[in-house]
Amino acid sequence: MPPLESLVHQARDLATGLAPLNAAEAEVSRQMQICNACRYCEGFCAVFPAMTRRLEFGQADIHYLANLCHNCGACLHACQYAPPHEFAVNVPRAIAVVRADTYAAYAWPAALGALYRHNGLTLSLATAAGLAMFLVLALARNGTLLHAPLAGNFYAVFPHNLMVQLFGAVFGFAVIALAIGCIRFWRSITPGAASGLAVAEAAHDALRLKYLGGGHGEGCNNEDDAFSLWRRRFHHFTFYGFMLCFASTSVATLYHYLLKLPAPYALSSLPVLLGIAGGIGLLAGPAGLLWLNLRRHPDHGDRAQQPMDRGFIALLFFTSLTGLALMIWRDSGAMALLLAIHLGVVMALFATLPYGKFAHGVYRCAALLKFAIEKRQPNRLQMDSE
Repeated sequence: MPPLESLVHQARDLATGLAPLNAAEAEVSRQMQICNACRYCEGFCAVFPAMTRRLEFGQADIHYLANLCHNCGACLHACQYAPPHEFAVNVPRAIAVVRADTYAAYAWPAALGALYRHNGLTLSLATAAGLAMFLVLALARNGTLLHAPLAGNFYAVFPHNLMVQLFGAVFGFAVIALAIGCIRFWRSITPGAASGLAVAEAAHDALRLKYLGGGHGEGCNNEDDAFSLWRRRFHHFTFYGFMLCFASTSVATLYHYLLKLPAPYALSSLPVLLGIAGGIGLLAGPAGLLWLNLRRHPDHGDRAQQPMDRGFIALLFFTSLTGLALMIWRDSGAMALLLAIHLGVVMALFATLPYGKFAHGVYRCAALLKFAIEKRQPNRLQMDSE
């Protein structure tokens, strides 16, 4: 943005009492002004209908639109003002930069959000390796790393109460940090009261990944202007694989505490079947998303975010890989080693959830809910037809 235009924006923000925009936010504001005059992409996704309800874009509006965007890339290839035009409109990239900023801006503690953003892949793998090594060394010191087959009895390696305390602490921290971040984001975008219909619509759009259809149902653009639904499909594999694994853990918890049936469970039992199905989904989904990420056109999104994106993808993939390996060789003498590695990866995944790509799912659901609320409210910019 030219210096004079930047000064004008700052002066206007000060006069209206709005928070001043940083360079990335000011660039989104500039591009939204152009898009608001053109409106060719109004039917592509939720971002452009939400944009038309505004004449100017403050920080809260920009954060809302950034998390409402699913980065499908359709608007870039349809835009007559995209580079090399002098207007240089690239909405996916501009919005992606701000979206990453929101992960750090609303994160709790904020320092961890900033650290993960710039070193996502390294931090993810280092955390997983460090925790796994710690558990392996603890077993070696205790003399239980190598053992005779234990018939899949994990609790003979790590007592049940110890595992509950370790994962309860990490999971509790992740839930609290995500909740604080989501509350901060929700309050900043001032959404209004949610009706049952708005909640149902937002949940429907989030679970179907409606806006990964490119606005026409044919899918997203990835390495070129061709449409493909594979990004939506791999997201579905990942999300529902994760939820099946979560369901497996939840059912096993009910078995343990309500039915007094401790692990290990037979391969035909519900917790194991859910875990295997979820594990397969968490192999296929992240592997596919990584493949798409490596092939993606450089103008789609922010290249600086790739370490953060790939760090989360890697943790999901290795969580599933180590979990399935543990299931396959749980009756062998390598079970303790595999269990330590799997637990280290899972703990790293949950410890980094609030600061990486997982946060986009939480903030995007909040943005979709605001959109569902907002579209049911009168548009202040429309002229009364009476």
